[in-house]
Amino acid sequence: MAPQVRAQVKGRAATSTGMMVEVMAYGFTCTGSSDDGRVRTITTPISPTYAAEILRLQEAGATEEGLHPIVADAITASYFTEWGTRADGLRADFAHVQSIEFQF
Repeated sequence: MAPQVRAQVKGRAATSTGMMVEVMAYGFTCTGSSDDGRVRTITTPISPTYAAEILRLQEAGATEEGLHPIVADAITASYFTEWGTRADGLRADFAHVQSIEFQF
């Protein structure tokens, strides 16, 4: 992808479209949930607000591990609580991350 096109795609992700994140991890621990820890692959859209923060951190040189807290927040909002429509107060964190992939 040409640098100009990549910059445009990132700009849209951070301001209007958001992006998809796929995480494969063991040990999603959900405060407020009775779910047992297990390997999960979660693919979910994340909002432009989270996309902007992730892109900012990546540009600042954050490691994948450094992205874990913001990605966990994004997954909590999108996947576990469906943008605040269910599971009020639930908070998801993860450990033993096997992979994180972002798709625009």
